[in-house]
Amino acid sequence: MSAFLLGIVSSLAASAIVLVLGLLRGSRPLWWLVTACSWLSGTGISRVYRHQSSAERDIAHDLGRARWIKVLAGRGNILTSEVFAPLWSGELSPESLHVLLPDPRPRDDSWLDRRSHDVRRFDPGYTPDLLRNQVRANMAYLSRAARPPRDFELRSFNLPNTCRVIATDRVAYLTFYSSTAHGRNSPCLYARAPGLLYSIALQQFDTAWTNSSPTLPATLP
Repeated sequence: MSAFLLGIVSSLAASAIVLVLGLLRGSRPLWWLVTACSWLSGTGISRVYRHQSSAERDIAHDLGRARWIKVLAGRGNILTSEVFAPLWSGELSPESLHVLLPDPRPRDDSWLDRRSHDVRRFDPGYTPDLLRNQVRANMAYLSRAARPPRDFELRSFNLPNTCRVIATDRVAYLTFYSSTAHGRNSPCLYARAPGLLYSIALQQFDTAWTNSSPTLPATLP
């Protein structure tokens, strides 16, 4: 799928999901209703978090049960937080861990720069260099933290920076980014496998992975 088509699909999916979130308000007491509707519709949505950051405790729990882990992030700060710390300390040892972060190298067609432009509309401190340097710093951290013999691979992508995916063989956490707010303030959807939303999350990751390139943080200009 081309970057253009990927952007359209993501936008359509985000619009539909935001409508649902507007009706349900994303509150914990209504999770049972979301789960019931999910079971009837086959979407697989089990929880809705009002803000992405509210899901971190549950993410940590699911990482502890994961056989494999896939992460597609717009910046990668969560990878250096306590949520992922057990992976770097060796406390957790999944069979594989694959991570995708935006390509931080300066280029004429940089989608990371386009995301910087969107963020700068509501947060003037986010210059293209600032976001690029944050991604570089997280890549450098991962290159040292994820030591062999762990099956770890870090790759970079230059596609629309529209969502964050944290997926395991059991569940997926999917956040669609808004052009008017930071990702941490965006709603986060929790989907169990199998299900439509879980499949969409893996498709997002796999599409970006197919169009990605190996990353060596120390050699990035």
